[in-house]
Amino acid sequence: MKTYRYKMTGLDCAACASNLEHEIEKLDGVSDVSISFMTEKFTFSCEESQKEEVMKRIRKVVSKNEPDVEIEEV
Repeated sequence: MKTYRYKMTGLDCAACASNLEHEIEKLDGVSDVSISFMTEKFTFSCEESQKEEVMKRIRKVVSKNEPDVEIEEV
């Protein structure tokens, strides 16, 4: 497993970050999910070979729950 770090902008509140965190944790192959509303940091772990597929699923969850949120690799 490898940990990936992203910047997540556009979150309105800490509760929104927490809700997204819980939804992303439910995805297969994803672990150690952390979203910080204050610092806009988003980290998660997954198998390196699954990163692209996992990110597609994460973006889908984010788009569905928080359509104004952007995810940028750092």
